[in-house]
Amino acid sequence: MIAAAHPTPPPPTRGPLAGHLRMVVQHVHGSPRFAVAGEGMRVRGIVLPYVPGQTVRVRFYRDGRRVQTRTARVAPVGNGAGEFHVDYTSPSPGVVWARGEHARSTHEGAFSAKSAEVRYVSARMSIGASGPSVGLLQSELAGLHYVVPRGGVFDEGTARAVIAYRKVAGLARVPETDAGLFRALQRGSGAFHVRYARDGRHVEADLTRQVLAEVEPHGRVRAIYTMSSGKPSTPTVTGSFTVYEKTPGVNQKGMVDSNYFIRGYAIHGYAEVPTYAASHGCLRVPIPDAPAIFSWVGIGTRVDVYDEGGGGSHNVSGNAGP
Repeated sequence: MIAAAHPTPPPPTRGPLAGHLRMVVQHVHGSPRFAVAGEGMRVRGIVLPYVPGQTVRVRFYRDGRRVQTRTARVAPVGNGAGEFHVDYTSPSPGVVWARGEHARSTHEGAFSAKSAEVRYVSARMSIGASGPSVGLLQSELAGLHYVVPRGGVFDEGTARAVIAYRKVAGLARVPETDAGLFRALQRGSGAFHVRYARDGRHVEADLTRQVLAEVEPHGRVRAIYTMSSGKPSTPTVTGSFTVYEKTPGVNQKGMVDSNYFIRGYAIHGYAEVPTYAASHGCLRVPIPDAPAIFSWVGIGTRVDVYDEGGGGSHNVSGNAGP
């Protein structure tokens, strides 16, 4: 017998290609990424594979609610890929993200992707403000080792941390925020640069910037405080010293939790701590910060006092005071 011939099967039908989309946020920095309300962000989409005539629908969301929908045309960029750009500006604070959606077509299947989140914050905040914008501010300052509360409320402690940050970042010394302060945070400005990393566990008093820093071994910054040093007529002595005496509580001069590092010069809390040099030679810190500093500083702790602008004094005064 002759076997019956089997029919040749038809060639398989090719379905739409599987596609891939990646969404990248640009023009926004920080970790987590944040921007000031009223500033723009850009979403760049990368599509694989590229097919002529492609479009992607991009939806922007703020705090989970859709606020804008755009259709972006994909352009070729080589190596079989395509890209598009979509800009968005949030007029209000909130968490913003975008989702791109590529509809199914003859040549490609449907696919989508979500961008990273951007936290939009209020630019101007001062004592009494509260909410996520304050929480992000506190988180950013704490990440740079400024001593700041973490409750989402702009209180006196937050104001002191803002003052200290502004001093180091070279901004106006006011207890409030603005767009310039947040841009400086985005750039990573305001980090305290340790000058005497080889001194182990020590204190650095920067008379130029009017801040005091606690430094752990190997130059690791632990805490940064605002302070006020000696005014021009009674300057603080500069140099390297060690704490030789500690007196807790309040003395007759109004000095709180004092840490003496040479003669009458001390790190201590005081009722008046302006943003500029105003003391009689001592290093004044706000009274709420004094107990923590007193607890960290011990007998024998090194205190390095310096002024990059040539201020301060090389002469030890016999009547230095608060």
